[in-house]
Amino acid sequence: IAKEVAKLLEMKAQLGGDEGKHKFVLKTPKGTRDYSPKQMAIRERVFNAIITCFKRHGAEVIDTPVFELKETLTGKYGEDSKLIYDLKDQGGELLSLRYDLTVPFARYLAMNKITNIKRYHIAKVYRRDNPAMTRGRYREFYQCDFDIAGQFDPMIPDAECLKIVHEILSDLQLGDFLIKVNDRRILDGMFAVCGVPDSKFRTICSSVDKLDKMPWEEVRSEMVGEKGLSPEAADRIGEYVQLHGGLDLIERLLQDPKLSQNKLAKEGLGDMKLLFEYLTLFGITGKISFDLSLARGLDYYTGVIFEAVLLQQENDHVEEAVSVGSVAGGGRYDGLVGMFDPKGRKVPCVGVSIGIERIFSILEQRVEASEEKIRTTETQVLVASAQKKLLEERLKLISELWDAGIKAEVLYKKNPKLLNQLQYCEDTGIPLVAIVGEQELKDGVVKLRVVATREEVNVRRESLVEEIRMRTSQ
Repeated sequence: IAKEVAKLLEMKAQLGGDEGKHKFVLKTPKGTRDYSPKQMAIRERVFNAIITCFKRHGAEVIDTPVFELKETLTGKYGEDSKLIYDLKDQGGELLSLRYDLTVPFARYLAMNKITNIKRYHIAKVYRRDNPAMTRGRYREFYQCDFDIAGQFDPMIPDAECLKIVHEILSDLQLGDFLIKVNDRRILDGMFAVCGVPDSKFRTICSSVDKLDKMPWEEVRSEMVGEKGLSPEAADRIGEYVQLHGGLDLIERLLQDPKLSQNKLAKEGLGDMKLLFEYLTLFGITGKISFDLSLARGLDYYTGVIFEAVLLQQENDHVEEAVSVGSVAGGGRYDGLVGMFDPKGRKVPCVGVSIGIERIFSILEQRVEASEEKIRTTETQVLVASAQKKLLEERLKLISELWDAGIKAEVLYKKNPKLLNQLQYCEDTGIPLVAIVGEQELKDGVVKLRVVATREEVNVRRESLVEEIRMRTSQ
């Protein structure tokens, strides 16, 4: 026997018995997360608010594949291109996961020869970033984009995009926010008059873009030390990028002896003035700041650029509110579709992207702090019974309710105790219980119980659906 046992143990060792089991790591990949039903309930609320707004402004919806040909994405993102996820060659095509929804949109327009569309697109995008997940930054995350493509009179669609950001942020009640606006042409004109060589525009631009996270001194030393800009040019840039204001600042810069000589800057300032006139008509200029430090790192912007930040009053002694991060951004990109079109036909576009993850992490923290109870189902009524042997009656009734479009549940037990059925409603927030018992069946009624107040009424079976609808519509 001992010999046989030893033989079996040896075979078991060769097959690798239990050891393999412990090596299995249960985690989501770096920079990703699961969403619990409670978190999804908050998420759905946010998505609904955003979609409602997009639809209110007349947008159609599209979808595109989660991966694109690698060459579609190459050269569109400037210094961020290193964050694109490349997929292994599977069957002859080099593919990458989409980095945003804007480039796929431009590809879609060029491919289908569309010159005019107002669309929204909500989908996941992928960035091989080193994510700060606590601040709502991930490697896989949703973007909610709204774009207007087509040849229109200047600044009308651009103003509508800013109005949309204002509506969504007001609707979600995230607290105080500010929408910073600038124009790529004003930036480029400013770089030119400050003596930045053409070849350095983009890289200096991405330095300026860091001004919301770093003080001017650090940005200046990056420009001069790392990027080889002359200290004089850097100081001239410094005089401009620390300015922010409204129409008055635009008027002042239009008179600026250096800037007004530059064709690009002059065009940009003229359009900025027009934009502010439209935003005044929309009644939202109180939340908008023309800010010369706003640069937005992406290469494809050609005109107006904007970014919405949430503000936090740190304490009573601080005059200026502190930004807690960007929750929306966008701008005009008139050249992107032309990059894809074989004949180089341009389709002017302007769009906005809502930073759903950042918004979501703020709302999630708020719910945690307030201990607000969140329902994770929408069940209106639980079909219950007070006596045994009524499973068939419960199933008959719930089927009637489902067929009438009522959201209903039943406990999966033959003879559940009434107390357990009522407790289930308490736990999950179901507002009503429809109780069938022998007496009720004889009388052709159902006892409807309101969970919160414990009030009970007998309702005729044929008017039950109407009664439930009426009581749950409030």
